[in-house]
Amino acid sequence: MRMSEFRSGFVAIVGRPNTGKSTLINALVGSKIAITSPHPNTTRHAIRGIINNSEFQAVLVDTPGVHKPKTLLGHRLNAVVSESMDSVDIVMMCLPADETSGAGDEFIAAEIAKHPRAKKFALVTKTDLVSKKNIATRLLGISALANGFTWDEIIPISAAIHEQIDLLEELIGKNLPAGPAFYPEDMKSDQGIEQLICELIREAAMRDAREELPHSIMVTIDEMSEREEKGSRPFFDIHATIHVERDSQTGIILGHQGERLKDIGMRSRKDIERELGARIFLGLHVKVSKEWQRDPKLLERLGFTER
Repeated sequence: MRMSEFRSGFVAIVGRPNTGKSTLINALVGSKIAITSPHPNTTRHAIRGIINNSEFQAVLVDTPGVHKPKTLLGHRLNAVVSESMDSVDIVMMCLPADETSGAGDEFIAAEIAKHPRAKKFALVTKTDLVSKKNIATRLLGISALANGFTWDEIIPISAAIHEQIDLLEELIGKNLPAGPAFYPEDMKSDQGIEQLICELIREAAMRDAREELPHSIMVTIDEMSEREEKGSRPFFDIHATIHVERDSQTGIILGHQGERLKDIGMRSRKDIERELGARIFLGLHVKVSKEWQRDPKLLERLGFTER
């Protein structure tokens, strides 16, 4: 059914850590704007992705996973989620098909109930991992989560195999208010290029990492400049620092004779060149920023400001 007028609005994607939020936003936008990994709390900022089509523009806000915070960073990540639900038109909660709901989901559903204006979607994610019978059982449990409100839509999806993603996109468009586009139609994210580069390096650094290390990794850009070279493709020099919290973690990032750091550089350089459409030189440096997740001044410098 074709919409009679152009629609636009904001959509918050919320849920516990590792529920498929970033994979979903990449599938909806059709481009990699949010990094993914099996580690909880990979997403640390509210990243906006943009769905553009002829009938509507939806600005998707991918939020950090809501969790019981153990550090100052954890408290600030939860605050990002709460702020992201303010003044949005739709809140979409991701609930994996291969899990059951507990106190964490109940807490998030209670937060959603505080936003009566927003349409509320329950997304049963990762449906490719379970049988149809199990999905039916999960749907019943999700219906019961809505305490004090009613889900406007309950949709089983799999972003990994693009199952029902087109239907979800259609439903997002139909539930947005009439209004003009907020961003140019060729724009897929409002994320700054330096932030994206930091995230791509962090994704490569987290791959195969174990235990507490993924949570301790943060990346900053020290310098980025374009070389004045002749040729069809631009060339950038990028120097970045991988921050860890303890001296012992430096050796893990470096690896034997620096092999792991070299591997991080090779993997992230390929992704960065694809996103920039340019060739790059990438210089990586490892620095110990002791207990940065608990240090208010360091958190502010790294972009986790308290609002």
